[in-house]
Amino acid sequence: MTITLEGISPAAWEHPTDRAALASLQQIPGFDSLLRKVVGTFGERNIRMSYQAEAVKVGPTQYADVHELLLRVCEVLDTDVPPLYISQTPHANAGAVGMDNPFIVLNSTLIELSSPTQIAAVLGHEVGHIMSDHSLYRTLLFLLLNLARTNTPLVTQATIPITLALQEWSRKAEVSCDRAGLLAVQDLDASLGLLGVMAGGVRGRGEDFDLDAFVAQSDEYLDAEGLNAYYKFMATLGRSHPFPVVRVAELRRWVDSGDYDEIIGGTYAKTSDDRPVSDDLAAAGRNFSDTASQVFTDTEKYVNTALLSLLTRAQRLRSESSSESSSDGSD
Repeated sequence: MTITLEGISPAAWEHPTDRAALASLQQIPGFDSLLRKVVGTFGERNIRMSYQAEAVKVGPTQYADVHELLLRVCEVLDTDVPPLYISQTPHANAGAVGMDNPFIVLNSTLIELSSPTQIAAVLGHEVGHIMSDHSLYRTLLFLLLNLARTNTPLVTQATIPITLALQEWSRKAEVSCDRAGLLAVQDLDASLGLLGVMAGGVRGRGEDFDLDAFVAQSDEYLDAEGLNAYYKFMATLGRSHPFPVVRVAELRRWVDSGDYDEIIGGTYAKTSDDRPVSDDLAAAGRNFSDTASQVFTDTEKYVNTALLSLLTRAQRLRSESSSESSSDGSD
């Protein structure tokens, strides 16, 4: 029987570096409004409309079992119930998308490969993103990465530092929300098993997955030294998510720290608390790379420069495209 965590604050599960990075961004004068303009320019509304057109919205009469899992997760984490969609996608993953009214998308393959408790864990993970206000910043990272992959002229030297810093932040945010997922189901094996499913789940062969062996694999990876450690570091660059084996280790480490048991026992940060982030800011400096630390230490310079550059270039290209269309139509 899962315990309802009344009034729990996201600060209860957030990695200190995750909290510090977001605090740095949110303290920039006018940052949120500028970010919303950037995301709006690229059509955040179009993202929502796309899922409404191409995915299935979960509800009491549509995938009712998944809907019930979401209701229970939101009850345990004491938060509002966001819209939920299921997308026909072969990659076992999920996401929280949007700005003012974020929604969750579950890929169909993840549902097929997972047990009900594992599905609840991933729902708790995504609800955690929403409660921590990650969605807006993840949307920005999603846009920057997509623009970079297509070699668009919108991506300039000004956007590179903030993209790298946001990727580092995103990896810490995933660690945070794995904790939220565990709190939602209060079943460590299910949460660790979910990461195994995402790493290499095979349809119809769930009984062949050995959780103990996967945990041992995680320990072996983290014990890598020398040249192996160098390749491990290099492989992480450019990723917005930590490797599943790293997430396994981080979640186990958090449980071993005693923080999880304290929360389940009723001792946790609540939304009514006004918790300072000064200690988290110090932790961020220790845990981020030099590039990311510089960005989050001098956030206004780096972030506003990058966003203004992106917004200006996007608007200019849109204007040029409209002018060309008008010219073509008049010939």
